[in-house]
Amino acid sequence: MTIERYNELVDLLIKANYEYHVMDNAMTLSDEEYDNYIRELYEIEDSHPEWKRKDSPTNQVGGEVLDKFDKITHKIPMMSLQDVFNEDEIVDFDQHIRDAGLDPIYVCELKIDGLSVSLRYENGILVSGATRGNGIEGENITNNVKTIKEVPLKLNKPIDIEVRGEIYMSHDTLDKLNEERTMNGEPILKNCRNAAAGSIKQLDSKVAAHRNLEVWIYHLPNPEDYGIKTHHEALKFMSDLGFRVNPNNKIVKNIDEVMAYIEEKKNARESLPYDIDGVVIKLDDLQGHEVMGNTIRFPKWAVAYKFPAKIVQTKLKDIIFTVGRTGQVTPNAVLEPVMVMGSLISRATLHNEEYCLTKDIRVGDTVRIIKAGDVIPRVDSVVMEARTGLEEPFKMTDVCPICGSKLVKKDASYYCKNDDCSKKEMEKLIHFASREAMYIEGLGEGVVEDFYNLGYLKTYVDIYRLSDYIEELKLIEGYGHKSISKLMESIENSKHNSLERLLFGINIRYVGFKTAKILAIRFKSIDNLMQASFEELNSIRDVGDVIAQSVVDYFHDESNLSIINELKSFEVNMTYLGNDALSDTYFSNKTFVLTGGLSDFTRDEAKDRIEELGGNVSGSVSKKTNVVIAGEDPGSKYDKAVELGIEIWDEDKFKEMLDKQ
Repeated sequence: MTIERYNELVDLLIKANYEYHVMDNAMTLSDEEYDNYIRELYEIEDSHPEWKRKDSPTNQVGGEVLDKFDKITHKIPMMSLQDVFNEDEIVDFDQHIRDAGLDPIYVCELKIDGLSVSLRYENGILVSGATRGNGIEGENITNNVKTIKEVPLKLNKPIDIEVRGEIYMSHDTLDKLNEERTMNGEPILKNCRNAAAGSIKQLDSKVAAHRNLEVWIYHLPNPEDYGIKTHHEALKFMSDLGFRVNPNNKIVKNIDEVMAYIEEKKNARESLPYDIDGVVIKLDDLQGHEVMGNTIRFPKWAVAYKFPAKIVQTKLKDIIFTVGRTGQVTPNAVLEPVMVMGSLISRATLHNEEYCLTKDIRVGDTVRIIKAGDVIPRVDSVVMEARTGLEEPFKMTDVCPICGSKLVKKDASYYCKNDDCSKKEMEKLIHFASREAMYIEGLGEGVVEDFYNLGYLKTYVDIYRLSDYIEELKLIEGYGHKSISKLMESIENSKHNSLERLLFGINIRYVGFKTAKILAIRFKSIDNLMQASFEELNSIRDVGDVIAQSVVDYFHDESNLSIINELKSFEVNMTYLGNDALSDTYFSNKTFVLTGGLSDFTRDEAKDRIEELGGNVSGSVSKKTNVVIAGEDPGSKYDKAVELGIEIWDEDKFKEMLDKQ
């Protein structure tokens, strides 16, 4: 065991990793050889930790656990790109460049749907990795970046450099992770982008390492320091240093060639092993970058063409009706299965009777299905020219598809009024356990349906009785010790929620989370609320007579009171545990605007948190806006806020202010 042998092993494994992960060549070592060498490397580093090199492949398995991410200030701001959506806007972009006296040549690249990253090296050694953040400051994700096999820990030259790229998760990796998570009773990861963003922001770098993230490098922010004249030269320069550069870039000379590239990549989109959501068009000449300059947030020498929402055609085989927790009955399309944006779609919403009649949707039609981003797929339109005359016109059901009760129409929707309808009861249980209500992880739609049909769940109270059947539940196919243990732990934790979660969960009509929070703050306990009169409730701001009457009616129903008393017997908390008044919060009576993607909140979750603290959320920025909360890749609302001098928070500032309330 010598230091010479140690260095030989490190260099050998680095070369093998580079050829396999960066150059996409076959592994020069067999799996057995690789495993033996990495095992030997671990043994040497255990015996001689003083020999361990910063570029050792053992650094790429993770290990350090952080309490939080520190901030890194970008020496050169990380700008986002202006989005364009059609050929006219691309022509306008080209014309602006020609109006500046330039004769443009462009480089077209794939727009990878992932998470932006900045990598900084000193003397060729990786020293930091950071997210884009607000463009000025990002999160320090160095430990997690080191676990990505395509990120070189040591460059081929000992230089100081910063490069930027996109971290992503491949389709195969997502599929494998979800198979594993399903076996462990964990919720599946919805899509590659969200999975990548969540993985790179894990405080435990071993978790990030297990997620097998990948990266493409596409930007050198200071090419002039290296004597580089064009963008495609910068791509070659970065590749030569050991960075993984996407090969799907192309030099084009005019708009016709740009549009041909876009069409080519749009058609090839489904065959790629990773997600793309558009094409980036950059002026190749770097002197032209100086001529065009930048806006506050966007370079004027590049744009990002976004692919339109994906539309596919398929056959509508049937229309079925489903029942929600409020009793609303909704038509849904049963489709010939079709791939849409990487998902196999066999169902799509039809919204309501009016939607079906207006679009003249019929069983047997060929229909266009649209799925933009993560939204539920919907039937967009009918391919009228494909009709044969045998299609069956839509007819709204007049009875509940579950219990057969006569439906009642209210406005544009139909409702089942049978309080004993089993589907309504299942939906109520799903809502009670949801993240926004009692937040019982592991008790999702499928589990509730299984437990309901097997007789273990009928009411909210039965959730807290599940601990009596632990051994029986473990014997159900698809469940096991680990998933049931986690579920029991989550059920126990839910007993300690603040009152507003319970009020939202028990399904009082018209009482959303914000109203539940208002009532919890005002009355402090469920006993006080149960005694409140209509007049007292109606006098509360943001409650009103409809909600007041609904609350009174709910607590005058003996079956509801019985459930409340049974929940008490299981020591479910019935008191408010937060601040005493909405007026005590920073958010009270202020107007907030959300822009860009947040890592730890959905848009609705952020909105709910603001509103529960007395704030208002607006969709547009104006002089009346108090704060703009900017996540990853904020849009024009950010520019408007800067222009008006409005206070801007990043996500960390938002979380900090929430924690102070």
